[in-house]
Amino acid sequence: CVVSGTNVTPPHSTIRPGFPVPVSTDSPEVRRAARFGVYRYNNSSNDLFLFRESQIKKAMVQIVRGLKYMLHVEIKRTVCEKRDHPSLDSCHFQREKNLQQMLRCYFEVWITPWTHKVHIPVAHCH
Repeated sequence: CVVSGTNVTPPHSTIRPGFPVPVSTDSPEVRRAARFGVYRYNNSSNDLFLFRESQIKKAMVQIVRGLKYMLHVEIKRTVCEKRDHPSLDSCHFQREKNLQQMLRCYFEVWITPWTHKVHIPVAHCH
């Protein structure tokens, strides 16, 4: 295993570079990463409505030139239409039976904090 000098491990971290480890689905960082995945899904879907994460089922993080989150997330259709561009936090889930939809997604969200860049190489929903 070759570890390059670009790997950054937070001080006192128990996470070793290169190894994905489970992380709390409730952590603010995981929720933020899941939201990036949802933005990516919303930008690529043809749906009239925005989706929002309803539950983060499983989260892993890997230190690899930043933080790579591997997330299993359930997302649901909201009442907010895409063309309105509201804040997702204010979008409630659909209550109308025939408009309700839930998707299971796998997102990989790669965050390099020192460059403020977010890359989402994988966003699969079904």
